[in-house]
This record gives sequence, C-alpha cells and structure tokens, in this order.
Amino acid sequence: MPASTDLDDISFLGRLSEALSTTIEEQTRPLFDAAGIVVPVKSCSLLTALGQAGEASAAELARTLGQSHQLVVQKCPALLRLGLVTQHPDPADARRKLFRLTDAGHDQLARIAAYSDRITAVYRALFEEVGDVHGAILKTLRALEAKPLLDRIKG
Repeated sequence: MPASTDLDDISFLGRLSEALSTTIEEQTRPLFDAAGIVVPVKSCSLLTALGQAGEASAAELARTLGQSHQLVVQKCPALLRLGLVTQHPDPADARRKLFRLTDAGHDQLARIAAYSDRITAVYRALFEEVGDVHGAILKTLRALEAKPLLDRIKG
C-alpha cells in the first residue's frame, strides 16, 4: 500500500496540531494588540507560571509547564527585553538564575487574565460548533503519557 500523500491524513496528527497552534497564535496577536498585551502569545503560560511562583528558575518553570528547559530559556530573553521579568543569581547557588515579574509583568498578567475571561467564552462557542477540542487534547495527552506511541505500535 503506498504511503499517504494527503497532508491532512491522520498520520500527520502532529503537523495538524502545530497548524492549529500556529493559527491560534496568529489570530490571537491582533486581539492581544487591542488588549494592550505585549507578551508573545506563546509566552503567556510562562508569565502566568512565574506570577504564580513569585520567583523561579528556568528549570522550575519548565517542570511546572511540562516543557523543556531549553524552550523556557529561549522564551526568557524576549520577556527580559520587554521589561516584564528580571533575572538575578540565586543567593544559595550563583550558577542558578532566578526570574521574577516586574511591575510591568504584573500589569501584563492582569491584562492576560481579563483577556482569558473573554476568550474562554469564544472558545466555548467554538467548541459548540466543532466539539470539545480542549477536552480532546487533554485526554489525548494523558493517554499518550500513560501509554506512548512506541508501546501502542507494538500492540
């Protein structure tokens, strides 16, 4: 049987998931602009996690977010340049850097919270149209954590 040439084929689920993420990011940016949110769209959860922690290292933030340390470290320079976070050495371990929100970062977090209230209603209406995408993604992630693709392909 020949390999599928349909790029929307189920075997390209990762590509489709990335396309959804990219579409959401592109469509969110103008909404953020209107709400005065300067945070990069894909850094909102990082800013939120830092706000909840008060102060944290990149490794701690990565664990909280379930992301790689490298990805968190890549997002931090933009937040530093925007003046939303500060970075300083850990007094207990000078090799470790700690991040903390600035006043501007707290302001952005408040704007994100207000935006989240509005976008939640939009997503709920979208899910009435297409089904609960959020729930399906969470369920899929949990299933893959419990039994990875390698185990599934073995049967």
